[in-house]
Amino acid sequence: MNGLAAAAGLVAPWLLGRIIDTIRAGSGDVLSAVDRLAFGALVFTVVQTVLSWWALKIGYRFGERTAARVRERFLQRTLALPPRVADHLPAGDLIARGSTDASLVAVTLRSAVPEVLVASVHALFLIVAVLVLDVWLGLCGLVCLLGVGAAVRWYVRRARPVYLAVAATGAEMADVVASTAKGARTVELLGLERRRTEATEASITQARSARLAALWLRTVLFPWSEIALALPVVGVLLIGGALYLDDLVSLGVVVTATVYLRQLVGPLDTLMLWIEQLQGAGASYARVEGLADIPQAELTPHAELTPRVESVVGDRIRVDNAHYSYTGARDVLHGIDLVVQPGERLAIVGTSGAGKSTLARLLAGLDRPHIGSVTIGGTPVADLPPDQLREHVVLITQDHHVFHDTVRDNLLIAKPNATDDELYAALTAVGATWWNDLPHGLDTELGEDTKLDDAGAQQLSLARVVLADPHTLILDEATALLDPKTARRTEQSLAAVLRGRTVIAIAHRLQTAHDADRIAVMEAGELVELGTHHQLVTANGTYGQLWQTWHTEN
Repeated sequence: MNGLAAAAGLVAPWLLGRIIDTIRAGSGDVLSAVDRLAFGALVFTVVQTVLSWWALKIGYRFGERTAARVRERFLQRTLALPPRVADHLPAGDLIARGSTDASLVAVTLRSAVPEVLVASVHALFLIVAVLVLDVWLGLCGLVCLLGVGAAVRWYVRRARPVYLAVAATGAEMADVVASTAKGARTVELLGLERRRTEATEASITQARSARLAALWLRTVLFPWSEIALALPVVGVLLIGGALYLDDLVSLGVVVTATVYLRQLVGPLDTLMLWIEQLQGAGASYARVEGLADIPQAELTPHAELTPRVESVVGDRIRVDNAHYSYTGARDVLHGIDLVVQPGERLAIVGTSGAGKSTLARLLAGLDRPHIGSVTIGGTPVADLPPDQLREHVVLITQDHHVFHDTVRDNLLIAKPNATDDELYAALTAVGATWWNDLPHGLDTELGEDTKLDDAGAQQLSLARVVLADPHTLILDEATALLDPKTARRTEQSLAAVLRGRTVIAIAHRLQTAHDADRIAVMEAGELVELGTHHQLVTANGTYGQLWQTWHTEN
């Protein structure tokens, strides 16, 4: 469509030259010939307009579809980030990538790309047309266009790092503002208003400096390009006039070439106006598409990219000589060997920093040991795609989220086809008796008007796990935020619901360990003891001392 539109646009200037030469010749029925030529110019102008509109429409549709794919891919890659990576990313940076950067990419794909494509095709056709019309006039126009090329080259070489800085400082400013707003109560209680104000002003200053650098590039590019765009017309008029005086070209050819090059200003103006947007969009696309600083090796395999394992034979979880390091410099787990039998209730205990949560992530397939293996039924847990992984093992931590939606929809995330009776049973199983007091039952919308406290939110999260019904459940201090009585009741309910399934609990309270079939004791990243409560207390090792201390204090 662009090619046809550009070809149609070449006819009217050529017909204008014919009109001039026909009038100068003055032979025959001049008025009729001019009328026919003028009507032809009008027809081809309308045809060019229709074809250009059609081409832009196709381009806009392409842009919308591509922008949607970019957003979906960004969401997939964000959800595929390992928790340990996501936890260290500034929230404002991810928000900026998914909103400001993604929107800029979408606008560019929707508007800039189609218009730039149309302008580029038109410019190419016009340049070729001038060369075909007269080689010397065409070469003159091309030489005069070198000024535009020099301006663009100067700008492009400097623009990418500048616009990356604009995007990065904007994301940093968003993160400072978001974190300040989120911690407003803490800021107020600790008297940190001045410090947070200084941090905000510093981020604003950096963002302002980056934007001024981009503005300076534009103040150089646009005046330079405006002058350069006028040179081809001036050059062709001068050279064409000299060639006409020497009878080397007709006046119509000079006029046609001049009109072609004057029409060239439109497409080149479009390219100049959009070049800034393209540079900014290129930087934003790099941030959206690549999650800029995240090595691809660290990304959790996505369901669409990971080959589906045909079957997992058995439910036994085995850890063989597992070593793990967060940075690669120092291992936080050293040679862990552990076998968890189907239906067993295993408690993992140890002091803070002993490696309990890290081991839980390995068991849940969220991280992969760099030495050794963690398998379920002989299959590496980390190799299972997310949908298969959830069928076998689910990790639930102290972190929980309540979506701004109804209680029913918050629960159906785990099992979309669950009945109301199943939803009620799941809530009851985790001791969430508060659902009886909700104004609209399961249809109560959780948000500003109806909020759950930390205990209620965590019970809602536990109810999702009950609905998911995996054969292995890993609880990483999942009941730590509940009061002792509620926590104890919730753990008892879970034990009843998950009877016959494997339960691995990161024990926050030693009473949880007391009720387990076996207890694994972690110390400094090593598995130092493994046995029943009675065996470990009798041995009077690390666990025995912890039990005596806890029992005395309680």
